[in-house]
Amino acid sequence: MKRTIWVIPYCLGAISTALLAEEESPQELEPLVVTAPPSGPTEADIARPATTLSADELRSKAGNTLGETLKNEPGITSQSFGPGVGIPVIRGQSGPRVRVMSNSLGNGDVSQLSPDHANGVEPVLAERIEVLRGPSTLLYGSGAIGGIVNVIDNRIPESAPAKPISPIGEQRYHSVSDEWTSHLKLEGGQGLLAVHLDGFYRDRGDLHIGGPAIAENAARQSDPALRGVDLQNSFGVIPNSQARAKGGTAGFSLVGDRGFAGASINYLGNNYGIPPDGTGGPDVRINLKQARYDFKSELKNPMAFAEALRTRFGYVDYTHTELEGGEPATLFTNKSYEGRLELAHQRLGPFKGVIGFQAVSSAFSALSLENPVPLVPNSGIESYAAFAVESFSYGPGRYELGLRGESSSVTPEGGPSRRYTPISASGSGRWKIDEANAISFAVTRSERPPQIQELFSHGVHDATHSYENGDPNLGTETSYNLDLGYRFKAVWVSAELDLFQNWVNSYLFQQQTGGVFNDELGRFQARCSSPGACFPVVQSRQADATFRGYEAKATFPLMENPYGVVDLMLFSDFTRGDFVQGGDVPRMPPLRYGLQLDYGYGEFAANLRLTRGESQDRPGEHETATPGYVLLNVGLQYSLSAWKKADFLLFVKGNNLLDEPIRNSTSYLRNFAPEPGRGAELGVRASF
Repeated sequence: MKRTIWVIPYCLGAISTALLAEEESPQELEPLVVTAPPSGPTEADIARPATTLSADELRSKAGNTLGETLKNEPGITSQSFGPGVGIPVIRGQSGPRVRVMSNSLGNGDVSQLSPDHANGVEPVLAERIEVLRGPSTLLYGSGAIGGIVNVIDNRIPESAPAKPISPIGEQRYHSVSDEWTSHLKLEGGQGLLAVHLDGFYRDRGDLHIGGPAIAENAARQSDPALRGVDLQNSFGVIPNSQARAKGGTAGFSLVGDRGFAGASINYLGNNYGIPPDGTGGPDVRINLKQARYDFKSELKNPMAFAEALRTRFGYVDYTHTELEGGEPATLFTNKSYEGRLELAHQRLGPFKGVIGFQAVSSAFSALSLENPVPLVPNSGIESYAAFAVESFSYGPGRYELGLRGESSSVTPEGGPSRRYTPISASGSGRWKIDEANAISFAVTRSERPPQIQELFSHGVHDATHSYENGDPNLGTETSYNLDLGYRFKAVWVSAELDLFQNWVNSYLFQQQTGGVFNDELGRFQARCSSPGACFPVVQSRQADATFRGYEAKATFPLMENPYGVVDLMLFSDFTRGDFVQGGDVPRMPPLRYGLQLDYGYGEFAANLRLTRGESQDRPGEHETATPGYVLLNVGLQYSLSAWKKADFLLFVKGNNLLDEPIRNSTSYLRNFAPEPGRGAELGVRASF
């Protein structure tokens, strides 16, 4: 059963030679809160809850991408770009407004820069995924008005292992793309040493769908380069959507009674196809490679007023090559360093919390191997930040305050630097009115400087089939966000309602201009004079915008007797984005609502989830509407203990059982690549 808790992911702490002192017996930790808030409140006292997936619930929801894994959580959808990419969209926000982290550090990939770029995390290896909102987002970055997504996989163990060796293996098969996924994890150790090893392999064929791949009328309407072109369409399958991915991690730590220190190395390789646009051009594929090196440590009670001192450092060497017809066309590289120092202090008067410093430095390039002019110039990107998050109680309420100041710069090769000083602040509170009722609020002011591709992109990007035009004169985006929440819990029902309103000054976005770039003639045109040789122009822009919406759910216990437990959950979420001067923010999710029935009997669990997505008839300028859909999913799982103390989890999922041709309104490729059709997934997980 999903639970909501307040979490602030562990950061690192400095470690002293006391770590190598005589080993103590391992202590049993609190099983729920692994990444704790500064002041460690209970779930009933939290000022602003976070969504957490872990254990069997995460196993049953884990998909190939992070967006696919989280897309059924309240307020969260996935920005797909074919089946190879799934970026989380939270309350209509994605990219740099949703910071994705791996074990509390940035990924170092380029998934925030373009919708065709997959992120460098693997959900099947995760032990827990946390979605964080409110003041604590300021621990990790400014401008994340959607939230923070932290994927935790214990690659650097933080505690002594319970057993000398604990292997876990999992095998999955999905019929919708003839996909096989295998992963293995091995943890253990002895004395002061704790070790973590993991690896995975995935092989997928072309994705099967419930209708034609290309919605031809909508595609021509949204893409002026396709007008007058006879499109090559397919039915029931998306060509060039096969993929293969593999990766692995080796990590260790030294653990003592005063803390721990450890390091890890990780490799990820992912080769996936971009669905074609029907013009008959060569297939485009992405060949992604990432090597990551991490260090983290924690020293407990390092001084009289300090509870813990944590340090963390990561280096990521990321490359991906866009292959056109099997030949390299564009090369993206990013070498990124990120370090953090956090001090969790004891109570000072009414306050208890965390203060710290964060630094990020990266060298980014996007080189066209067919054109001497780079798509984005080689650039150095740096950011230095100080932050603090404090909590206190007063009367019946609990409150949190957060503050973050940054100095950031983007320095393109051969051009002047752009420098920014974003300042962000947030406050939240929760009042427990009585045992059944609680209300909460969160107010945030957040600033986000423009990213490198928003500033300097200039050229044809084959994977997105567009001409991307940045604007070097873009300024800082400033948002003011208000969240109101209500919780009710009684014997007959538990209910949650969250309302939000965001006012964003100088909102940064990309939008089609309605014109094209003629690649044969090398010039911009209002209409394409050479069918098949043109690309739609996408321009970086700024305009004031507002976002509003809600998430709601209510759970009714229908039955609890010797024959099992049955719960009925009703849910709904909605996001609306408008420009102040008129018009709709593009790629907003539709209104969703539905029900879920959960049944449990001993080690057996089952669920049925029915979701209605309404049509999105406010798609934005030069975009097309998407029709409504009904999505029916079912799931079964059974846990058992069997041979030689091994625990097994067997699970079966039926997805999109009505075989609906779903067009995802948040996807840039919604007119070329619908969501997966009817399919069944089977899996077994064994732990020893």
